[in-house]
Amino acid sequence: MSTAVQQADGRWLVSGGMTLETAPVLLARGLEALASGEPQFDLSAVEAIDSSGLAVLFGWQRAASSQGKSLRIANPPRNLVSLAEVYGVAGLLPLS
Repeated sequence: MSTAVQQADGRWLVSGGMTLETAPVLLARGLEALASGEPQFDLSAVEAIDSSGLAVLFGWQRAASSQGKSLRIANPPRNLVSLAEVYGVAGLLPLS
């Protein structure tokens, strides 16, 4: 499954999978996005996510925090919210 992080309408649209195979690329692209400002990541086009995807989100959040920026995650897929709840970390992510 392919993945992409593209700028669209003042936000970063993440598409494809957020899985073990795509995690390194997503982490790097998200860090590049953070360097460009205070991004909002829109996950409405994410087709699959696993615990590696959660790790990517926490990596982005950690980097944003260290830069004094606020990370926003819009339109999280239902399975992301469920996965975060199972792991007990839903309250730690800025999901909207």
